[in-house]
Amino acid sequence: MDPLSALRDFTVRGDLDKIVRVNDEFRFGSDYSFPCHAETAYRSKQGNLYTLETLLYYVNNHHIKHTDYIQCARTQGIPSVTFPDRKPLLDYLTGKISSSDSIEFLLPPQNDAVHLTKISTTLDAASNANLISSDNGHYDASDSRVFTQIETPVDYMSLICSSERPLKDREGLLECKGRNFYAVLTSATKREEERQRIESQQRKDGLVAKSRLMGSDERGMTGFGDESGYDPNPKPKLHLKGGKIGEGVPIILVPSAFQTLITIYNVKEFLEDGVYIPTDVKVKQMKGAKPDCVTVQKKFSRDRDRVVTAYEVRDKPSALKAEDWDRVVAVFVLGKEWQFKDWPFKDHVEIFNKIMGFFMRFEDDSVESAKIVKQWNVKIISISKNKRHQDRAAALEVWDRLEEFVRSRAHS
Repeated sequence: MDPLSALRDFTVRGDLDKIVRVNDEFRFGSDYSFPCHAETAYRSKQGNLYTLETLLYYVNNHHIKHTDYIQCARTQGIPSVTFPDRKPLLDYLTGKISSSDSIEFLLPPQNDAVHLTKISTTLDAASNANLISSDNGHYDASDSRVFTQIETPVDYMSLICSSERPLKDREGLLECKGRNFYAVLTSATKREEERQRIESQQRKDGLVAKSRLMGSDERGMTGFGDESGYDPNPKPKLHLKGGKIGEGVPIILVPSAFQTLITIYNVKEFLEDGVYIPTDVKVKQMKGAKPDCVTVQKKFSRDRDRVVTAYEVRDKPSALKAEDWDRVVAVFVLGKEWQFKDWPFKDHVEIFNKIMGFFMRFEDDSVESAKIVKQWNVKIISISKNKRHQDRAAALEVWDRLEEFVRSRAHS
């Protein structure tokens, strides 16, 4: 009998307590004995054959929580049964089902399974009598018999595999305890920033060189110390609706509450690198007090020749002066009316006519979370909870909307 059938037989009969481990083998009472690491005919959905040791440990511990079972099995050094295999495997071992697609009783090829060697077709009666009488004493010398010898080939690969013990299973490898891949992301981002910085400097050098090729009369008419007439650090001007002109760096406001996705802690990684990092993770990584102001720039773009503009990000509207409000170009909303308390505007209609509004949400959140926001003139940006490679597209959408809004205000 094979190990899987023997284990099922003892499980159905309720005789699991009669299976005893002696050194490197399991003894099924006085009926059978198998190596502990012998592969059974039950194949995991991951493709490997479960060993007798794995199945016996599982059927004895199937009642405990799966995570606790995995931890206990790992402590014992025993490979565990995967979660998708738990129920169908238990149903088979306990007799609830009689067969399963996961079971593969492999028969050896006919030529190798049994070798028959004919010893003799007719034997001398006296010789046969002597041979058989020594066996059971019931041989008639007048009979002639055919004797066969059965030889079963040794499966050396099965013997080798039965002695192997995996050091780590697939789940253990994916856990990656004690490893943090944030440093890899940071390194890759820095290389991209350096590449873009070099390209930007090359474009500036090209503009300077082009200016110097202009006629001497045109250079003389500039009247400035720099003969190229090129100012690498112009003072930004922002034109807002209503005829007001805000001098200085434009401002983006974010909520100070932690229940929003974008805060002053993680806004820089999202807008500059196109990567969303939860606020609680950033708080643990940051050293020192919370910053009052964060400067962000658009470091990636669909248009490589676009001018990079710096923005200030703040989360304390009460600290803004009257002239500062003229520089506010965007706000990430929390979805609550009280966020705009004491703002120098009549209502949210006036706010979102003068300021670009964004509402960040997870794509699988309920519609109720954005019920109030949908009544406002704001752009809803959705990101995935787990697919971080999609963050860049969401950040680009924020930048595109913001730049379009700023251009429209500048020409109003």
